[in-house]
Amino acid sequence: MLIRTEDSASVADRAAVRAVVTAAFGRTDEADLVEQLRGSEHALTSLVAEADGQIIGHILFSRMWIDTTQRLVSAVALAPLAVLHEHQRKGIGSLLIRHGLELLRERGERIVIVLGHPDYYPRFGFSAEKAKPLQSPFPPEAFMAIELAAGALEGVSGAVVYPPAFGI
Repeated sequence: MLIRTEDSASVADRAAVRAVVTAAFGRTDEADLVEQLRGSEHALTSLVAEADGQIIGHILFSRMWIDTTQRLVSAVALAPLAVLHEHQRKGIGSLLIRHGLELLRERGERIVIVLGHPDYYPRFGFSAEKAKPLQSPFPPEAFMAIELAAGALEGVSGAVVYPPAFGI
């Protein structure tokens, strides 16, 4: 298993990522989101999981913000995470998340936000409690945040602002 940065200039990588994301979600909405983000300045890190030369998983992290009314606080959106059905429940998604969070931490990012399953993401440190001061249109139990730097969310409250590609 190899976790690597997606080569967004590679037609093969782009097509494989689109196929994985579409298959994992059973529709094209999330794959379209990946393409829109990839074509913007908002995409920060796009990683793939590769086994036997085939891309079987993908994760994308993009720039977002928290509007505190005094200032915009930089944050990162984790979306989407996709693994081919036949490779799910083997730890591939976990590897992508952990690798991505470590890369972001090394780059000095401080806050990551995810909309996801409340039984899955807390194992990586995401917390609905940490996201409570943040206003979003999502169910509070599925809207979670993690601090990559201790105290990054202390005193931070306000509305989350996603890049235009999210359509929020």
